Amino acid sequence: MASLTVVRAGMLTTVQDQGRWGYQHLGVPVAGPMDLYSHRYANRLVGNPDDQAALEVTLIGPELQAEGDVDCAVSGALFDLAVDGAPVSMNVAFTVPSGGRLRFGNRLAGARAALAVRGGFDVPLLFGSRATSLVSRMGPFGGRALVARDVLAVGESSPGGLASGALPIAVPQGGARLRVVMGPHDAMFTEAAREAFLTSRFVITPQSNRMGYRLEGPPLTHVGAADILSDATPVGSLQVPASGQPILLMADRQTTGGYPKIATVVTADLPLAGQLAPGDWIEFAAVTPAAALDALKRQEQRLAGTR
Repeated sequence: MASLTVVRAGMLTTVQDQGRWGYQHLGVPVAGPMDLYSHRYANRLVGNPDDQAALEVTLIGPELQAEGDVDCAVSGALFDLAVDGAPVSMNVAFTVPSGGRLRFGNRLAGARAALAVRGGFDVPLLFGSRATSLVSRMGPFGGRALVARDVLAVGESSPGGLASGALPIAVPQGGARLRVVMGPHDAMFTEAAREAFLTSRFVITPQSNRMGYRLEGPPLTHVGAADILSDATPVGSLQVPASGQPILLMADRQTTGGYPKIATVVTADLPLAGQLAPGDWIEFAAVTPAAALDALKRQEQRLAGTR
């Protein structure tokens, strides 16, 4: 069986699949990739089903050595890539020969890349998923990020979709305008706060991670109390605590939360959000639920290569 051994782990490299769904009522976080589009696209480039486990590479990438020939593809954040010192391209399949090394070099744009291998990474399932949840320490390698000398077995390949005609994500540089559906608790904010939310620029602070982006901008004032009875926290929710500074909940979010949510980023823009890093800016634009659904349909067509 082929494998990849971690020579150098990079800043934050984790194993992710599409997430640990169906257990939120038990307090189990979903996890999964910050940029699901690039995860699926990289898998399709090597002929995998969308749900195969891949690596999520954050900001500074790893160096990996192959045992046996390993077919790979990298999508998402743009990196200089090399196999045994020879450049290889993003968004196309390539082979790392047995004994060869894949090295992530300079990051050119975006924050997170997906590295898929044909056959996926054969790590243990937990609650039906191979995703790493850093906050709950669930998943492969005890729920932690990869470190040097970790060995990732490559699974047997199976028929899957191909990325013929599909297009990679347009990686943001410096910031992004994200579409949102207002609510469910926007009535708990003043009219001035709702206007400021949609007309101001917010910056992702260094106190941000896979759980959520803490944003800095004009304070969003509540009409009354800044607390609610805890309820579900969908990915993309924008919670606003008493400080008035919103928190954009991401892949490792908690399952429930007790702060009102002024809006939720539409599903089609979550991959774009996943490519942002501390220091980047975000602006928000309100759309209708129908427009959000149409955007998702168009994104699925883009991934299928039909648009």
